[in-house]
Formats: sequence, structure tokens, C-alpha cells
Amino acid sequence: MKASFKKIIASDVPVLIDFYADWCAPCKALAPVLQQVKKQLGEDVKIVKVDVDKNSSLAHKYQIRGVPTMVLFKNGEVVWRQSGVLAKEAILKAIQTQETA
Repeated sequence: MKASFKKIIASDVPVLIDFYADWCAPCKALAPVLQQVKKQLGEDVKIVKVDVDKNSSLAHKYQIRGVPTMVLFKNGEVVWRQSGVLAKEAILKAIQTQETA
């Protein structure tokens, strides 16, 4: 998992990691929002869901204290992070800011 995760976040395309848990109601509310973001941006973003219960070492490494937490990577670096459910527009803005950076 670790090597492949490093490979995933090393992309020059922004990679949004959604740290979630199956038991988390806000995580379920965020899922359709992220689908809309992906539909709108297509190949301009990768969205990866990471279950914190199954990947606790990864959650610990990125200091995930609550779910949902979204962490945006570009070229392997954390460029943005936010906990909680956000509106589609706020997520789009965060990603599009990185595309032009």
C-alpha cells in the first residue's frame, strides 16, 4: 500500500485523498459531492478514498484526527487539507487553485 500510495500522490495532476470511515454519516454525505467534482473536472483531478479504519498507519502519518478529512496532493506534496463536509464549489476552488499554481 505504501509504495503505491506514494506513487499515486506523486502525480502532477492534483490528487484529492478522502480519508473516511464506513460508520461516518458526514463521510456518506461527502461522497456524492466528490462524485460531482470528479464529473466536472474529469482527468484534471484524481480522487482516492482511504478508509481510516483499514489504513490506520496512513491516517496516522497524515495526522487525520477526524473524518471526513480531504487532503490534496500535487507532486507528492500536501497543498491543501480540510476536515468536514464542504460544498462542491469550495472543493473545486481548492483543486483549481492548484492547477494554475
